Amino acid sequence: MGPSAAVVPAALRVGTSPAAVVFARVRVGGPVTRDLLADSAELSSATVNRQVHALIDAGLVVERPDLVDAGGIGRPKVPLTLNRDGLAVAAMHIGARRTLLAVADLSGRALYSHAVLTPAGEAADAVGELAHALAELVARFSGRRFLWAGVAVGGDVDETTGTVDHPVRGWRGAPVGKIVQEVLGLPVSVCEHVQAMAAAELVLAPSREAGRSSMYWYARETVGMALTLDGHVHVPSTGAGTVAHIPVQAPRFADEPGPVGLQQVIGSAALAAAAERTGFSPSSPALLDERARALGEAIAAIGDAVNPDTIIVAGDAFADHPRGLAPVQAAFDAARHLPHRLELTPTRFGLGVQEAAAVVVALSVLYADPLVAMTG
Repeated sequence: MGPSAAVVPAALRVGTSPAAVVFARVRVGGPVTRDLLADSAELSSATVNRQVHALIDAGLVVERPDLVDAGGIGRPKVPLTLNRDGLAVAAMHIGARRTLLAVADLSGRALYSHAVLTPAGEAADAVGELAHALAELVARFSGRRFLWAGVAVGGDVDETTGTVDHPVRGWRGAPVGKIVQEVLGLPVSVCEHVQAMAAAELVLAPSREAGRSSMYWYARETVGMALTLDGHVHVPSTGAGTVAHIPVQAPRFADEPGPVGLQQVIGSAALAAAAERTGFSPSSPALLDERARALGEAIAAIGDAVNPDTIIVAGDAFADHPRGLAPVQAAFDAARHLPHRLELTPTRFGLGVQEAAAVVVALSVLYADPLVAMTG
């Protein structure tokens, strides 16, 4: 077990402390020697050495004498890597229809994951069932020390208490963090899932071309948006905002003339209802084109106001169109009022975006300040 078990708010940001900077360089560039760390981390050799010693003492980083270059000149330099083999985190993404359970190493690489149906019924029973399923998965990795658990979930999340209001599931004040913490005996972080997906892009798969700000959109059974600003995901003190109500013109999805809320064109139930109303197949180009147009126009409306450097999109509503993102991009371009063109970028995680969201929540506090996380 890691530090004392508790519910701890996720830290959806790039760590800036010396320990976090060195830890990140080892994670991204390892195996790496101390002198190369000092060059790449823009820290003094003395600072790097102090942080390396502390990270080794905490068990997060290990020396790898087996990787020493035997042909090198001078005193051998022992490479450093993350302790991938000894440590792990547990994670879950609770979706409206299914829940993904995962175990990952310190680099964020999933060692194993699988999906189960999200249980129906009362929130406490459903979350308890999922927590015990995750505990069973953790038990399969008995040779590893688990440091943290992370939960990504839709709805309104109180990250301090780990409670969740999930309108789609009918949960109100569900003690998700408390239940997971009690079952696993680990510190746990609970985070709104679109914010977690944005954090995965920022922390697990950073892009040098990302710019200072990005807007992240997810649309599958529900639709959501998150903002990344200067190395951190914006997490309002009152919880995540909503884009579900944004009015869009989608007459085939409407019960009566006039605009509908964006959520009314998202998800399998919305497609099925539109198909029944119109006589089209749920996979017909007429319905998928209309959904793509609604998404593009909604993203343009918010994008014009925020004016981010990049826009990242993920979820079946973007990926399932036969022509990919092209119709969404065309609708976005047509509705945009700013002069410069902006390309919509698909998530780098593809179908694994939910897994990445869960894993980054489990790792976020460690990545933000690893030594504090291990002693807190």
